[in-house]
Amino acid sequence: MTAENMQDLDAIVTAEDIPEVTSIKVSEPRDGLPKIATTAQELLEIVTAISNGTGPVALDAERASGFKFSQRAYLIQLRREGSGTHLIDPTSFENLDVLQSALQNVDWILHAASQDLVCLAEVGLVPTAGLFDTELAGRLLGLPRVGLGPLIETQLGFALAKEHSAADWSTRPLPESWLNYAALDVEFLIELWDVLDQQLNEAGKSNWAFQEFDHVQRNTFPIERVDPWRRTSGMHVIRSPREIAIVREVWQARDEIARKQDIAAGRILSDSHIVTLANSGLATKSQLRTLSFMHLRNVKRHADIWIEATLRAHALPEDELPPVKLPATGTPAPRNWEARNPAAWRRLEYVRAKLVTTAEELNLPVENLMTPETIRRVLWSPPETVELLQAELTSFGARPWQIEIVSPVLETAIWNLNESKAAE
Repeated sequence: MTAENMQDLDAIVTAEDIPEVTSIKVSEPRDGLPKIATTAQELLEIVTAISNGTGPVALDAERASGFKFSQRAYLIQLRREGSGTHLIDPTSFENLDVLQSALQNVDWILHAASQDLVCLAEVGLVPTAGLFDTELAGRLLGLPRVGLGPLIETQLGFALAKEHSAADWSTRPLPESWLNYAALDVEFLIELWDVLDQQLNEAGKSNWAFQEFDHVQRNTFPIERVDPWRRTSGMHVIRSPREIAIVREVWQARDEIARKQDIAAGRILSDSHIVTLANSGLATKSQLRTLSFMHLRNVKRHADIWIEATLRAHALPEDELPPVKLPATGTPAPRNWEARNPAAWRRLEYVRAKLVTTAEELNLPVENLMTPETIRRVLWSPPETVELLQAELTSFGARPWQIEIVSPVLETAIWNLNESKAAE
């Protein structure tokens, strides 16, 4: 299961769940802060050092989420035994093919790999051997907090400062304190890998982890959404097709500007302002200009575009208006199952309870056993045979270890549970 699909367990654990440790505070790399490579010669020196190192390479990347439209990497950090830590400014290079060549057949260690694999691939860095995700390893081990900082503190006894995680990494020059923070993100990854890998072996979960890491490596790519403008915050107050059309037209106008200027869309026009334009009921230029936020500096810069997009939506004929909701796909929301499909509801309730118990016995989060959506899909409209059930689970992305554990529970719910109910 990827990081985007998982509940953030860090937010729900209590102090009693976290082992008490005596931590050593670390604010800079042990070998000193390396220089950022910005020239071909500096990059070649890093390639040579990495090539002379041994074992897996630890990698991380810093983006400028919330500041830039793109999710490109603005800093890449690497560390390898016998090589040390290295920092690379990927914006200084057309590509990093020479580094990719040096990393051929070298195992990668990342934390929350799905967050970085896409932006690393954009600059030509793709894992060609094994991948180890320390966050996923922590989840499979049932550790209470799996953020990088908490893992390093509880497993290795080092406390890292994390105050620059939301910084604008497109800033140049990058402050030294930010660079120390970034270098520390790979400083202990190799040691953390060693500890977690050993724990996975001892827990008999190494094969599970291998399958999870392989799944992340093969299934991490940019997400393409249908009608992404429907994810505008505040859409719950939008009622009519005309209002929906305004949201769409203004959102798409904003998206075009944000993409061209590489600025985070919300810094150009907030979602709340788009929603206000949609449900204001105002339909002329003069009326729309009276909206209070139109005088804000960032909004005013493109005010004519927002107004034109709004008026364009008002001018659309009725048959060209988008539907308020897209046609339903997939399974209904579980809250509707009891009324619409009582048998499926009983199956779901049974499986939920059984998997909670199973997860506790295996010491891992229940959501890591199998995605809730996969479970709902096979329980709402179950296949006819065990073979078809397992084939469906595989087609939905379930890994073999998950199928081995969860399939018997699903089989009982689909075939035996209904039989027992009928006998009653």
